[in-house]
Amino acid sequence: MTEIPKITDSHCHLDFPDFEGQLDEIIARAAEAGVTRMVTICTRLRNEPLVRAIAEAHAPVFYAAGTHPMSAAEEPLATVDELIALAQHPKFVGIGETGLDYHYTAESMEIQQTSLRVHIEAARETGLPLIIHSRDADEDMARILTEEHIKGAYSCVMHCYSSGPELARQMLDLGFYLSMSGIATFPRSQEVRDIFAAAPIERILVETDAPYLAPPPHRGRRNEPAYSALTAQVGAEVFGMDYPDFAAQTQANFERLFSKAHLASEVA
Repeated sequence: MTEIPKITDSHCHLDFPDFEGQLDEIIARAAEAGVTRMVTICTRLRNEPLVRAIAEAHAPVFYAAGTHPMSAAEEPLATVDELIALAQHPKFVGIGETGLDYHYTAESMEIQQTSLRVHIEAARETGLPLIIHSRDADEDMARILTEEHIKGAYSCVMHCYSSGPELARQMLDLGFYLSMSGIATFPRSQEVRDIFAAAPIERILVETDAPYLAPPPHRGRRNEPAYSALTAQVGAEVFGMDYPDFAAQTQANFERLFSKAHLASEVA
């Protein structure tokens, strides 16, 4: 019997109401699809205890926490010390998601930028990867991430990458990673696929952003971690690779960037 290639859903939201009361089944389906790890993301720090509890209750689940840019004006400004304290938990593996969203919340751009810089400093101090959401903010995103990188290096993933080729190039030049979501599988997303195809394979992750952005044949319905395998299959085609080889490469990439999750998995 051929073993199913192992992959990691590097970004999902298992605390969202869409999954309430169903986590055991969802994690079991993920395992059947070869998804052996997932990182669930807390987008409002007041929800961190719930997200932490999910990670503590399920061995394959790790977590990250931050203030989503679309919530930055509604939530108390996070502090570096607060994020560093959260990062002491053994299953806390990333800072964010943070970033800039000028599509829906351009009116709060100043507080978004302030919040982003707080999260960057926490990533720098903890050594954990920064998890970035970016929409319609390419110029400011490139400027801030570059300015901060000059001040002191940190690692970063551009989650659910769907911005333009220039931002991708600038982020890759900083040593950052691009994460492929269900968007890359949509028929009209050829430009996104071309951006990924031009990137070094060593800098690619896969994710669902579940419950959003389900790939075909589930498009328009709730996404879940198991479906990251469908995105990874398209990723293999984009890079002209056999699926097992692509899966193995993205696993290695995840373990390099999210080294704390990798070490915890090894211990477990």
